[in-house]
Amino acid sequence: MIKEIPKYRFQYIYREPKGGEPPAMTSESEAVRVEAFHKQLPGYHVTNLARLSNLANVFGVGDIFVKDESTRFGLQAFKVLGGSYATAHLVCNQLGVKLDDVTCDYLVSEEVKQKIGQITLTTATDGNHGRGVAWAAQQLGQNAVIYMPKGSAQARVKNIEALGATVKMTDVNYDDTVRMACQTAKENGWFVVQDTAWEGYTETPMHIMQGYMTMCVETFRRMEAVNERPTHVFVQAGVGALAGAVVGFFVNKYQENPPKFIVMEPDTAACFFKSAAEGEIRIVGGDLETSMVGLACGEPSSIAWPILRDFPCCYVTLDNYVAANAVRMLTNPLPGDPAIEAGESGACGIGLVDLLMNCDAFKDLKNDLQLGPESKLLFFNTEGVTDPVNVREIVWHGKYPSLHMV
Repeated sequence: MIKEIPKYRFQYIYREPKGGEPPAMTSESEAVRVEAFHKQLPGYHVTNLARLSNLANVFGVGDIFVKDESTRFGLQAFKVLGGSYATAHLVCNQLGVKLDDVTCDYLVSEEVKQKIGQITLTTATDGNHGRGVAWAAQQLGQNAVIYMPKGSAQARVKNIEALGATVKMTDVNYDDTVRMACQTAKENGWFVVQDTAWEGYTETPMHIMQGYMTMCVETFRRMEAVNERPTHVFVQAGVGALAGAVVGFFVNKYQENPPKFIVMEPDTAACFFKSAAEGEIRIVGGDLETSMVGLACGEPSSIAWPILRDFPCCYVTLDNYVAANAVRMLTNPLPGDPAIEAGESGACGIGLVDLLMNCDAFKDLKNDLQLGPESKLLFFNTEGVTDPVNVREIVWHGKYPSLHMV
């Protein structure tokens, strides 16, 4: 089932999707409820759907659309969508009310603070999710303690601290940092806002996944307005919450003829790839070191897994150079295309399509995916430049250089 292109340090699985009943938790009605919540938050605006038609012409596809989350609430990443929605549900649980029955203004009121007091939110993060949780805690007047794995960039640490949260650095990988945060929360009576799910912990991860659907709704409306729909959706997976939301939403929207879904992961942290190959959840251990740090997760979310097991047709693992190439292409676009500020985790899909469309070694996968002049490709730039030092090395000095293409 697994195929390799060794010269390009690339592995992939292609198969016909199992399909099935679209997941109810990512239905359009749920997405509209989520969007209605986010519209109440200060600073909300619809983020841009960039159209890279000139790049599409060079690649030989019909069009390329990139949902650009680098401006979301001024936090440079999409993660705040899930963190804020889940946090609001937690506060409502403490109040004994439903989120649909109250407003955001009420949740930040003095009345609420008097009723529930000061609570502490905690999570483990490589940066973007923790920043979103810290922002949500700040907006609601609550505390946040954010745990970060070893190797986390100082820029990401400072961004979280600037929102008033306490940052705890660990000397272990992301998944072990999650366990540390959960244990500390249990000991102190804190509330965990984690984007992965496991047995006995599913409600908050579900709300986080649902929170991401706001960008899916926005994307659908923008494409519909120009009479377009995606034939291929490229989505990156860490713990799977984003990918589960994207795949689940578009499966619901296009039930009769869904797009082809391609799930992308770093080659050092490809837990969904491994799970897809073996047909059940599998864990990847080790340091999980990758430039795509937002995807450096070794344990799949149990609620994302059924979606990502049944509906994608392709799973790929990416080396660092693929993401670096994409950062360079988006930062330095063809004349007439907009420049996009993107970090490695957000950009990686463009680097994959560059390989698929411009390298003979990838022709079998290109043909399997039926990529060509009629294809309309959709990507999600999930982050801006949250580690400026590393991106500068990539763009200015050619860090992670391209492999020679023949």
